[in-house]
Amino acid sequence: MRAGKIIAFITAAVFIIFSFLFILGAFSPDGQPSWLLIGLVGLGIGFVLIIIGVKLSPPQKAADQVVNLNIDLPGQVGMDTIKCQSCGGPITSKDVKMIAGAPVVECPHCSTTYQLTEEPKW
Repeated sequence: MRAGKIIAFITAAVFIIFSFLFILGAFSPDGQPSWLLIGLVGLGIGFVLIIIGVKLSPPQKAADQVVNLNIDLPGQVGMDTIKCQSCGGPITSKDVKMIAGAPVVECPHCSTTYQLTEEPKW
């Protein structure tokens, strides 16, 4: 959050709180009718400050987000050479991509595309 946005929200909260106190005070036995006007003006200023605070920061675009995928492997893990299921050519880590949450391999030799699956260890 930017500093201007934070200041706008804090100032709006102060205006709104004191405005409610002025409005409540206007209806007390010792209150004055002018306090009602002061309270309504303060509420208006508070809500305008909230609108300004919302407008200060532009919305994030979906294209600006960066998604990093980290895989934590338990214990000692040995790496085997991955070979294409169709032609038997070697597959590197650059050929593996995440599509819709699943690891997909595209063979650079025969252009075959398939999803990686892990076989059970037992």
